[in-house]
Amino acid sequence: MPYPEIMIQGMRRELTQIGIEETRTPEQVVEAIENTKGILMVVVNSVCGCAAAGVRPGIALALQKSSVKPDRAITVFAGADIDATEKAREYFKPYPPSSPSIALLKDGKLLKMFERKDLEGKHPVQIAQELIDAFEQFCSASNAASN
Repeated sequence: MPYPEIMIQGMRRELTQIGIEETRTPEQVVEAIENTKGILMVVVNSVCGCAAAGVRPGIALALQKSSVKPDRAITVFAGADIDATEKAREYFKPYPPSSPSIALLKDGKLLKMFERKDLEGKHPVQIAQELIDAFEQFCSASNAASN
């Protein structure tokens, strides 16, 4: 049973208002993963406290502060966009389902995975720095390769 939309709409908005594209269907997820040129960030959003306290603010801070960013960013909501979340997680193997989580992919291939255990209990500034480091490692290499 999915979470009631009224309960999660603000949590969705925290990511969409910073430019992350919402994907609610498996087809939207596949389109984004299979057709994005360059680096795609996939955020599995969640109602849990660590998503609110650290992950969503950390993502916002990373996107604001980093000079290098993914070419595209999408989100699915665990517990609400159930089929879309399952589809996204197919691309995260061998990692088990985890929410919240953040993945960086290129051409449908997983480059970097932040599982809940990597995010939980961390301050937004710590999460932002780890994301910025990953952006610099993977997005800079992607940008250099495409030039």
